[in-house]
Order: sequence, then C-alpha cells, then structure tokens
Amino acid sequence: MNNSVSNTGRLLWAGLRALLVLTLVTGVIYPLAVTGVAQALFHNKANGSEVKADGKVVGSSLIGQQDYGLAYFQPRPAKGLGENSVNTQYKLILSGATNRSADNPELGTWVKAARAKVVKDNSTADYKVEPSQVPADAVTSSGSGLDPDISPAYAELQVHRVAERNGLSVAQVEKLVEEHTDGRTLGFIGEPRVNVLELNIALKALAAKS
Repeated sequence: MNNSVSNTGRLLWAGLRALLVLTLVTGVIYPLAVTGVAQALFHNKANGSEVKADGKVVGSSLIGQQDYGLAYFQPRPAKGLGENSVNTQYKLILSGATNRSADNPELGTWVKAARAKVVKDNSTADYKVEPSQVPADAVTSSGSGLDPDISPAYAELQVHRVAERNGLSVAQVEKLVEEHTDGRTLGFIGEPRVNVLELNIALKALAAKS
C-alpha cells in the first residue's frame, strides 16, 4: 500500500515538473524569443505593417479602407460584407467575399451598377470614361473584401478625376501612380499593384505643396 502511494506520488511530481518545464519553455521562453527576433528583424511587419502620416498611424498597408472621398483614389468595392452595429464603415468583423457565383443574377446587377458608378465618378469635363475601360477589380470585391491594392489600370482610370479635384495636372498624378506601382513579387508571383492608402497619402502631400 505504501509503495503504491509512494509510486503515485513520484509519478505526480514528475508530471508536475514536466508541466512546469514545458509551460516555461513553450509558453514563455519560445514566445519571447520569436517576438524578439520578429521585432529585431521585421519590426514593421511584426507590428501590423503600420502606415503613418503626419506622425500618426493612419492604417495598415495590408488592409483596405472604404472611407476615401472622390478627391482621392478609390479602393476595390466591399460589396457583400453585410452590416454590424459595431463598425458599419470599416466592416472588419464581417470581412469576406460576396459568395455569389458567376452566373448569379444578383452579382451581375452589382457589377453593372458598380461599373456605371465608376464611369460616372471618373468622367470629367475633358475626359470621358467608357464602360469598356473599367477593369474587373473596379467592380468586384476581393475574397476578403479588405484588399489594400488596386490594379494599375484602375488607378490610371481615376487619374483625371483626382487631378481635377486636387488642382493638379494629369502628368503629376500619373507620375505619382507610376511611383507607387509595385511589380510582381519576385518578378513572377501575382500581378502589378498599387497600394491605395500609400498612394493617397502621397497625393495629399503633393496637393498640399501645390
């Protein structure tokens, strides 16, 4: 009886020591080590790829925003994310795709309405946008609905409107788009893209100088 109790006690103590050691290693030392390496080598990415303007954080380069006025470049639409009572503008809680198939009549209605709006918003006194010029990313949301980038074609489509509303020349805005166009990752992955938030920050600075 005494041996049985003694053996049980030794096993429990060994298990407790293992639990304490593993908790310390995997729950404290490892997370601190990974966090330290991330902060030392990838500081910006480890902190959410923050984008700053005028000395304060205005967003993340990884998350699209929907609150730009027509004086700025517009992101991809965020149709289909639904509504919530916590944040009806940014819609982070309900991020997601439209979940409509290509042959769904509702999706076709959304696309047509979005295309008509793009044509209307981006046509100026001396520049008429044709429906055939509107690229796919201007009328469809991404898989998450939070894509921070647009295609160079969609950015170029908005140049005349942005130039007119900010008192800039078309050449100035085109140069700005060119400077903020990133190529394919590693030269072959994905497509060329323009980060809308970073482009709009640069636009605001350029407009202020002018």
